[in-house]
Amino acid sequence: MSENDTQVPLPDLENGAGPSDIVPIVPESEQPAVQNAEELEAVFDVPVQVSAVLGRAQLDVAGLLSLGPGTVLELDRKVGEAIDIYVNNRLVARGEVVLVDDKLGVTMTEIIKAERT
Repeated sequence: MSENDTQVPLPDLENGAGPSDIVPIVPESEQPAVQNAEELEAVFDVPVQVSAVLGRAQLDVAGLLSLGPGTVLELDRKVGEAIDIYVNNRLVARGEVVLVDDKLGVTMTEIIKAERT
């Protein structure tokens, strides 16, 4: 056995320890980061800024000043294309625009998992 091998204690079968008494060893990298919602309770009241970006357009100052009521501004997205959802300026999800009563809403269709650095 080398130094890097982990020794796992065997159950004492003579004194009644059976398979139900065996606790699997899960590597730390595979253990869930949060066991339940109560562990997050301390951050529930922290405000965050959520933005749903329908699309972007780039114009010069003259074009910006010429905008008025009824002007159509062409965005860089197509109809039906997913919109980006940002939390504190970090892309976290993509979704679709929905109509809830007489207000616009967003339903998330894809969660973006960012790599930790």
